[in-house]
Amino acid sequence: MKNIGLMVIALVILTACNQKSRKINYPMAKKVDTVDVYFGHKVADPYRWLEDDNSEETKAWVKAENKVTQEYLAQIPFRDKIRERLTQLWDYPKISAPFKRGGHYFLFKNDGLQNQSVAYIMDELGGEERLILDPNKLSDDGTVALTNFAPSEDGKYIGYGISRGGSDWRELFVKDIATGKDLDDHIMWAKFSNISWFNDGFFYTRYPEPEKGEELKGVNSNSKVYYHKIGDPQNQDKLIYEDPQHPDWGFSASITEDGKYLIISVTQSTSGNALYIKNLEKDDDIVKIIETFDNDYWVVDHNNGKLLVLTNYNAPKYKVISIDVNNYSQDKWTDFIPEKEGVLQSVSVLSDKIITKYLKDAHSHVEVYNLDGKYLYDLELPILGTVSGFRGEKEDSITFYTITSFTTPATVYKYNVITNKSEKYQETKVDFNADDYVTKQVFYTSKDGTKIPMFIVHKKGIKMDGNNPVLLYGYGGFNISLTPSFSVGRLILLEQGVIYAQMNLRGGGEYGQEWHKAGTKMHKQNVFDDCIAAAEYLINEKYTSKGKIALQGGSNGGLLVGAVVNQRPDLFGVALPAVGVMDMLRYHKFTIGRYWATDYGTSEDSEEMFNYLISYSPVHTVKDNVEYPAILVTTADHDDRVVPAHSFKYIATLQEKYKGNNPVLIRIETKAGHGAGKPTAKIIDEYTDLYSFVFYNLGVTPKY
Repeated sequence: MKNIGLMVIALVILTACNQKSRKINYPMAKKVDTVDVYFGHKVADPYRWLEDDNSEETKAWVKAENKVTQEYLAQIPFRDKIRERLTQLWDYPKISAPFKRGGHYFLFKNDGLQNQSVAYIMDELGGEERLILDPNKLSDDGTVALTNFAPSEDGKYIGYGISRGGSDWRELFVKDIATGKDLDDHIMWAKFSNISWFNDGFFYTRYPEPEKGEELKGVNSNSKVYYHKIGDPQNQDKLIYEDPQHPDWGFSASITEDGKYLIISVTQSTSGNALYIKNLEKDDDIVKIIETFDNDYWVVDHNNGKLLVLTNYNAPKYKVISIDVNNYSQDKWTDFIPEKEGVLQSVSVLSDKIITKYLKDAHSHVEVYNLDGKYLYDLELPILGTVSGFRGEKEDSITFYTITSFTTPATVYKYNVITNKSEKYQETKVDFNADDYVTKQVFYTSKDGTKIPMFIVHKKGIKMDGNNPVLLYGYGGFNISLTPSFSVGRLILLEQGVIYAQMNLRGGGEYGQEWHKAGTKMHKQNVFDDCIAAAEYLINEKYTSKGKIALQGGSNGGLLVGAVVNQRPDLFGVALPAVGVMDMLRYHKFTIGRYWATDYGTSEDSEEMFNYLISYSPVHTVKDNVEYPAILVTTADHDDRVVPAHSFKYIATLQEKYKGNNPVLIRIETKAGHGAGKPTAKIIDEYTDLYSFVFYNLGVTPKY
């Protein structure tokens, strides 16, 4: 019997090896004779037809690709065990930091495996928690998610927004708090809009209704600011501001907490904004305080005729300035909280204090000031991690914040603004012992000599003998900072001895505006060099070796993975580019892609910019006769931010040109978008497939 058992095990292993090495028959993707000309350079685009997500041909190709991918994943022997363990890990209660608005406290809770978190209301702290909004009841499969949740100042209403299937389009509704019922108000075609209450209605922004069939890929232009009065149909909403001369500009509207001023932020990209203001008490005309897009400006508060504004104007790491509402002249601006060593990320005004959150070497640091801008003291934090919160109304002396790290789920603290005392309010318990793991931060040297920080998390006692599998994660763009954060899905990697490494690449916001700009446009290669240097550091320091690294990133991080793997495929055993920007010549031609031009530049800017973009564009730099790692691309049919055509064209090109035995596959989720609001069930499914793929192709057999 023992010999028979050994024979069965050997047969299973042999079958798995044969499956892994066998040549995959990918779906046939036709090629068309589409050619674009850039500054006299002809560029073929043979898979242009895949940009039409509504065509029957594209739908058939998507179905065929998903079939091949699912057949490959289904033969991974431990896939079901991975799903089972992920489900166990995910099944723990989660709670947000409460916040106060309109005399009520609000918070979100998830019992563990609910697809969407549920909103609760309390009349006082410690009082009864009553369910006020359950997004899980808005769809049978959890694919309708909340995008906005804005209680009114008078405590009567909640304005909320939803997204269907992961799209960036938002529908706005109003709920009566007393009755718990929705009113008839229903607004369509809002996108990236907030809900800012004023009197018996609210300000919001929306786009014109798109043409049928263009909802998820058509260019979004002609943003407008409206005021909606409760009870009115959408077609009676009052137009507050538009700019027909600049149809590509976007607007967001908010009011100061005292209700005296409407603030309109104007954007033409993801960096920098103009700032307009309207006195609501006098119903004055809109005044343009700042008309350029050279810097960022966020109005924090209005106090005694002064606007407090968080900005990087003459301060790459940000500061707070004071602007007199009676004299907006730039030469009259004064520094309120000057620039410091850390990057100033957020400012909250509560009671008689100002709470500031800084980023120092990619982790949070909190300082408290008085209303004159004088530093008082630090808020002592229990762990090195990432802090969020400090919401509330200006007169509140009690607020809440959460702190999290790579091995600590979000823990909620109650903070007394007057006494500077914190106490633990709510913590969560996960089936995971954080004491068994170590987190450290290292600094490695990139190609040009720049020191780059990287967090490394792993089991205690791991031998640094070059044999450890590694998941290397990065982003490197749009002034976005990667900080310590807790991921349930990541736990399954750590349990199995995988080392997790998170890079703080240039292009991000970890060290302010200069760090960001060092990874943009004609400096974008710095980001890829930083990533390559991270992999080489991990190899040289014996954490791992070539072929044992899985490189992962999403959106701009998907571009990172695609570009780096094309440049240095020898370093990696697996690549996981998610919802990536893969066609750098045409990204600006879809939805709001043009906004990314401040980071990337466009193929139409100049011949020099075109040459630079095509030199790293993942679709255009896939090579013949190169041994690529195992690649699993992920995207979704409702992604209207980075349209799935990027991933479609990239994988079609890979499958055409790659001749080796490693799988190059694509997983296309349905009724999902860029990532926000994805239901728990779909998240678990996706992590199951991603990490099964990683383990299988890095030669890791999970032990359960």
